Amino acid sequence: MFIKLRVHPDSRKNEILRKAPDHYEVWVKAPPEEGRANAAVLALLGHELGIPPGRIRLVKGGHSPSKIVEVP
Repeated sequence: MFIKLRVHPDSRKNEILRKAPDHYEVWVKAPPEEGRANAAVLALLGHELGIPPGRIRLVKGGHSPSKIVEVP
């Protein structure tokens, strides 16, 4: 399954808002430097979905606030 994300790095909180079954808005405290925000997003999404973050794969948007991830 593919999920669309809109990511807001450098936020005051870590939070996920589900907008649709395949679309989430994500706020993370981590800065968008050296992949830290992406790692925080995958960890938060994994926790929310109850799967290990290592099983979630970033498909598109490594340097963009709009991302697509693949979830098994």
